[in-house]
Amino acid sequence: MKAWLVVVLVLGLAACATQPPIVPGQSAVQVRTDRGAPTRIVARPDGGELWQYATQPFGTSFVQVRFDAAGQVIETWDGLAAERLARIRPGMTIEQVTDQLGPQRSVEHFSLSGETVYDWNISNSGNPGTATYFNVHFRDAVVLRTSTTYDYPRDGVFFGGFGISGGSGSGVGIGINIGVGSR
Repeated sequence: MKAWLVVVLVLGLAACATQPPIVPGQSAVQVRTDRGAPTRIVARPDGGELWQYATQPFGTSFVQVRFDAAGQVIETWDGLAAERLARIRPGMTIEQVTDQLGPQRSVEHFSLSGETVYDWNISNSGNPGTATYFNVHFRDAVVLRTSTTYDYPRDGVFFGGFGISGGSGSGVGIGINIGVGSR
């Protein structure tokens, strides 16, 4: 009986996670019905609108939908896709970056370097189970550089409490997980 309940829950969650794709020509009413209210709506100079659907701090997408003046979808894209992340360049302002990537997952200030780092969860479909963050380093409110951080899961399950792990930035460390109990 418990296995049946688990299957129903998994299928139910999968159904919630799958949304119909947004395609050119759809109306704003249809997009709102399928996706709900956007996180933000930006008026465009051509009379159209840009609808933004942010999923941070836990999701890995920033869906943007551009409408023409008649309220029809012209195009849609994920602001956190690799080709969009590559557009972030030194010298851009915080506003320019957040317009492209959406609201950040977190912000941290490093007083010794004078940097403020914004980060976003991004997809890591090639290495499931490894959290991946796109980081934008600012100094004086302009981009200095970008980086990627990988948050590897504990290795204790595979290596009996001992393991090699990568952390923030560059480098590799050896970790020892000491704990009582079983997994």
